[in-house]
Amino acid sequence: MKVRSISILGSTGSIGDSTLDLIRRNRSEWRVVALTAQNRVVELARLAREFAAEVAVIGDESLLSQLREELRGTNIAATAGQQALIEAAAYSADITVAAIVGCAGLAPTMAAIERGGTVALANKEALVSAGEVMTAAVLRHGATLLPVDSEHNAIFQCMAGSDPTDIRWITLTASGGPFRDWSAERIVRATPTEAVKHPNWAMGAKISVDSATMFNKGLELIEAHHLFPVGLQKLRIIVHPQSVVHSMVEYRDGSTLAQLGPSDMRVPIASALAWPARMDTPCEPLDLAAIGELTFRAPDEVRFPATRICREAALLGGGIPAVLNAANEVAVAAFLAGQIGFTRIAAHVENVLSAYAPPPPASLDDVLAIDREARLRAMSLMELA
Repeated sequence: MKVRSISILGSTGSIGDSTLDLIRRNRSEWRVVALTAQNRVVELARLAREFAAEVAVIGDESLLSQLREELRGTNIAATAGQQALIEAAAYSADITVAAIVGCAGLAPTMAAIERGGTVALANKEALVSAGEVMTAAVLRHGATLLPVDSEHNAIFQCMAGSDPTDIRWITLTASGGPFRDWSAERIVRATPTEAVKHPNWAMGAKISVDSATMFNKGLELIEAHHLFPVGLQKLRIIVHPQSVVHSMVEYRDGSTLAQLGPSDMRVPIASALAWPARMDTPCEPLDLAAIGELTFRAPDEVRFPATRICREAALLGGGIPAVLNAANEVAVAAFLAGQIGFTRIAAHVENVLSAYAPPPPASLDDVLAIDREARLRAMSLMELA
């Protein structure tokens, strides 16, 4: 069996952890080129030793000496800083997993794309904030982009090379989050502790809040718009509380293909790692009889206006989605810190979008400049509120 090489950008996060779990179970089939982390230096060194990585990169340059000490006695190269992350992303590997969270992952993801290889994309900001710039780079450099988000991976599997003109609808499913059955009056009083308790998925605080507001699904709509060129008018969202059907594609002949699976990120990650083949995972097979029923409902954009806001931003395009993403991150951080109420998240994002409409970005530097300015304006407007 051919040994495949892999680099994992963001190896100590949840996506990196799940990816390495799959590699650990198929160790003889993989050669680990690069592992990166932002500041979890001890964990990075431990993983680099375990998987005999060729290079370990820590984003925080002040931790380089500690990383080198942790790797003493090995042949693993240790580097640090943003430029080192970009260089690691450009290393030759059969597949590069782009899982650095936030805009810090944009430049490394672009470097992996510009190398022209296969990129398993788990960095949401890459397509939300820089979708037009990133997709143009994919075409220009002949890269292959494999989506790792469960919804986009499901769509990818259901399309399976189909002609986009044959598609009537792409439907992204949403769990609805922890407040899906709450009244508008109760949602106003939602606390950070309640918002981070996702009913189906084990996720970090920020993405859990995004699920509660439905911004996560709106951002995924923007991602899908760039990944699957069928037109924004053919993308829709449906609430599916069980999170068993991860997305659906309806064709013009009336056939609808759906991808079902457990609520475990190792399933879509395995799909990307093995593509175009399949690989084993330790996930329990679905027991539909035990699940009993699958239910669906239309999203409520009165209680949860985030999906409307995101669709409007996608329609405007250009730099507007980057402003949306930055404003949402600032608002979610403020909510988690107890500075604003839950429903103020969406309201604050709309306020920022009304106040800042930058010209379309022509480069990644333009996207990052828009992101910086949007964050400053978001924080300034919050202080005035």
